[in-house]
Amino acid sequence: MLRDEGLPRTFARVRGRSLHLAEVLSDEDCCAQSMPDASPIKWHLAHTTWFFETFILEPREPGFAPFHPAFRVIFNSYYNGVGDKHPRPHRGLLTRPALGEVKAYRHDVDRRMDALLARGIDSELAALVELGLQHEQQHQELMLTDVKHLLAQSPLYPAYAADPLMPSTPAAQLEWLPFEGGLAEIGHKGTGFCFDNELPRHRTYVAPFALASRLVTNGEYRAFIEAGGYRDPALWLAEGWDRVCSGEITRPLYWIERDDGWHEFTLHGVQPLDPERPVTHVSLYEADAYARWRGARLPTEAEWEFAARQASLGGLPTHHPAAASGAGLQQLFGACWQWTSSSYAPYPGYAPAPGAIGEYNGKFMINQYVLRGSSCATPEGHARASYRNFFPSGARWQFTGIRLAR
Repeated sequence: MLRDEGLPRTFARVRGRSLHLAEVLSDEDCCAQSMPDASPIKWHLAHTTWFFETFILEPREPGFAPFHPAFRVIFNSYYNGVGDKHPRPHRGLLTRPALGEVKAYRHDVDRRMDALLARGIDSELAALVELGLQHEQQHQELMLTDVKHLLAQSPLYPAYAADPLMPSTPAAQLEWLPFEGGLAEIGHKGTGFCFDNELPRHRTYVAPFALASRLVTNGEYRAFIEAGGYRDPALWLAEGWDRVCSGEITRPLYWIERDDGWHEFTLHGVQPLDPERPVTHVSLYEADAYARWRGARLPTEAEWEFAARQASLGGLPTHHPAAASGAGLQQLFGACWQWTSSSYAPYPGYAPAPGAIGEYNGKFMINQYVLRGSSCATPEGHARASYRNFFPSGARWQFTGIRLAR
């Protein structure tokens, strides 16, 4: 369970946070879609509700009737086993239903879920509700990253967060921490929740390696740019270099160069680039090129998990990654998702769940790379050492950063 507070209370808390994230946004903010990979806030609010209505209420609620029959198609994301879907790139064209009707949809489904849970919770129902809540937490992180990308398209560069982003203290010195490696068990262990792609736990050999104690900073990455890192094809994977040559990749996603120096668009608006904070919103191509420039490499996901087993999961979510402080292995959680050199593939013996629920992870195990850890936007209780996030190599709109290995 996300917290030891009872399933109905956990349900109410997680569902309430999604609405809280949208409170500061206008109706127009909630409807717009800035690119095909991002979704409107209104769609996130509806889709997470659709999950509970489709996978829990429909098979379990006596006398089930959908809130609106069309929502089954409009707010289906990728579940082919459920039926037709509205095209993902066109989600921003859904001016109807209005935001108010989406909120009414959430209220109606929440009321019906409360009634269902009050009648008794068996193990299968508890597992489905937990999956739905973890799914909603994934979308809560996407809500922040998607609205950041949306607001960055405006010449006004509006801030999402009202509080100022305070300057950070100097980042801790980067250290190389050695690990002896050996035969290691990788994957989820224990009785707590995990996604199916974290299973089964299995043995793998990890050769001796060293891991950087913290993430790469803005100042360190700026030195890579100023040294001509984006002009040296020897540093880049072929696909990455093609994107550099096309002008698609020239700097981290939200960096802005002005007469008075580098700035960065954040959820707090445009800020002078803080050299002490971790560089974020970089692709796998950029992370790999920087690592080569430093005479290092990216860690494998097995190395990352091997090192992270004893690390703290971090604190409450924030709106921007903070600088590293202290000694030892830092920023594994709560700062930036960290690119690994591992392709997203099934573990030995992996088997997806039957039915449409089985489409959650397994069918995406191609043409993607694994990211580990969590970010400043990851909800409380949603991080663990075995968590396998995944995105295409060119993805940059998430809070993605760089940890070096050798």
